Formats: sequence, C-alpha cells, structure tokens
Amino acid sequence: MAKVLILDRSKSVRNVLRERLEYEGFSAEAAEDEAEATALCGKIPFDVIISDAAFRIPDAGVPVIALSSDPSIDTAVKAVRNGAQDFLTKPVDMNRLLQSVHRAVDHPDPTPSAAAAAPRRSRRAHPAQAEAIIGLSPEIEHVRKLIEKVAPCEARVLITGENGTGKELVARWLHAKSSRSAAPFVEVNCAAIPSELIESELFGHERGAFTSAIKQRKGKFEQADGGTLFMDEIGDMSLAAQAKVLRALQESRISRVGGDKEIEVDVRVIAATNKDLREEIRRNNFREDLYHRLAVIVVRVPALREHPDDIPALVDHFIRTLAEEYGKPPKEIDAEAVALLRGMPWTGNIRELRNVVERLLILSGERITANDVRLYCQ
Repeated sequence: MAKVLILDRSKSVRNVLRERLEYEGFSAEAAEDEAEATALCGKIPFDVIISDAAFRIPDAGVPVIALSSDPSIDTAVKAVRNGAQDFLTKPVDMNRLLQSVHRAVDHPDPTPSAAAAAPRRSRRAHPAQAEAIIGLSPEIEHVRKLIEKVAPCEARVLITGENGTGKELVARWLHAKSSRSAAPFVEVNCAAIPSELIESELFGHERGAFTSAIKQRKGKFEQADGGTLFMDEIGDMSLAAQAKVLRALQESRISRVGGDKEIEVDVRVIAATNKDLREEIRRNNFREDLYHRLAVIVVRVPALREHPDDIPALVDHFIRTLAEEYGKPPKEIDAEAVALLRGMPWTGNIRELRNVVERLLILSGERITANDVRLYCQ
C-alpha cells in the first residue's frame, strides 16, 4: 500500500484529500505545517507528498505534487524549481490529482517534467467522480464496500433510500469504478417527465412520430450505449413505460417512437427509488418482473439520522466546497454549533444539511457559532 503525506494549512483540505486517498486504497497522513511534515517524514517512508506550494517541501527524496490557488506561470515554475514533480491548481480536481499520485507511485522520478512547468486548468475527467462519499461510519463504509464489490460486474443495481440521501452519488461511483467508466453516464429522472413523454425520452423518436417531432431524436438508452443509464425515481414510472423498459432489458434492443427498426443497445441500468417497490407491487403500481430484473443487487443508502457521527465531516466538507463556489475562504465553525447540527432531525437528509450549511455561510459572521444555528436553522 503506497503511503502519501498531505501538507496543507487547511484542515478541511487535509481531511477531504486524506479520506479520498484512503478510499482509493492509499495510506495517508496529514500535516498542517513544515515542522510536522518533517517529523512525519522521519518516521514514515512516504511514496509521494502532496503539498501546498507555499510550503518548503520536506526533502524526503520522493515525488512531490504541489497545489496552489494561484494559477500563474510564476507559481508553477517556482514549485517545480522547489522539487515538485507536478503542479495542480486549487480547488483540486480529484481525478487529476489521483492520476498524478498513481503516476508518481508507479514512476517515482522526482525530476520535474516539462509538462509540470505550466499550470493546467482544472477539468473533470468524468462527472462520475465529481464528489467523494463523505463519512467513516459503519453504515457508509458498508455502502463503500458494496460499491467496490458490485461496480466491476455487469449486474443491474437498485439503489433505495429516502430523498436527499445521495442515491445519485452512489450510482455515479458504481459507474466510475466499473469497466464502463470511460463511456457515458446518462441519467433520467422518471418522476420529472410526463407519462406521455417518458417513452420518447427513454427510447427516442423518429421525425413525424407526433406533432412536435420535427426531427429524429435519440433517447437515453441510445445516448448511454456502452455506458451506464441511471434511472432515478423509477417507482414513479407508468405501467406502460415499465413494460417497454422490461422489454429493453430482456432483449437489449429498443425501438424509437414512430419507428419499426430495432436498435441494439449495450447499457448497464442502475435504478433508484425512494419508494418501497414491493409495496408498490402489492398495489399493482409496479411490475414484479421488472423489479426482479432491476434488483439483482440492492444498495440501501442510509438516512442521515442513522449515521449522525458523519455530520461533522459532512459539515466540514460543505463549508469548504461552498466557500470555493462563492470564491471566499472557508469559515471556522464552533464545536457547539456542530453539536447542535448533530441533534437536528434532518428529514431532508444530506441535501437538507448542505442547504443549512450554505445558509450559515451566508448569514453568519466571521465564524459560524451555536447562536447562528439557533437563529437560522431551528
């Protein structure tokens, strides 16, 4: 297991990078200043160091990846001259960072490359890895382990859980960890599309198939060919559309609305719902044969109230990411304020928590206090 040292003044940056690296299978340690980093280097044989470019990088004889909020050429050149093998700008693109870490571990040449002499604009390699799954509770660890086991196979997955728990994020990770990760990840919200349009949305239509069909259009199944189709809120789909989806899953073929040509599609379907589909089957609202086609593997995402110990890490994560979105430095939050947040019911789960943190960032003073939580969130 490769060992990574993270050197950064920001606690939130250290925590996020460490959690993501450990999730990817690395062993990670973090330091907030040069003295702590040097002491750790004297105890642990690190394979790579990730350091804010403002620090004097510890001389450990291993590759260094420099991070900086300043994307200027001068900053990049200075980092390279100080021994950095690669230079990435903040906010950090996790895909790029992981690629750089793997490259440094597999080819441990501390000599800076010419490609690192200029800053690169952050760009997501694929939206499936846009965010990390935050939390170290047993409930979240169970979800992570399921993702690791299920993602590499082609089995269909049904993700269940309340609204706002992060079902889409689980679907994106299932795609990102699969052999289809370089192919499209296409999502469709079955609850947001009128029943009379869902068939056209999923399977496409030919020109003239109906009044407003002025040109041919590919549906979500064709768009996802070779990749993953994420069907969110599938419990809200009409029985007629369910029958068409069942046929597509059985035969790996679809027909566009208004057309008679059958089109082969290679799609892995991941579905999600906040409903109890077995109860919907008893009420004749959902096809049992479709349920068994979709629910080869069932991944249940826990409600936030079931893993409250993850709330401090989630709050820290949202403070950092939202501050970056607003172009402002992250605010500190008092321990008493975090304790109050942990005690809230969170009926809207993680989505509600994110909204509350955003509200606190906007309305609080220099730091987020318990009084802010009482005033704006209860």
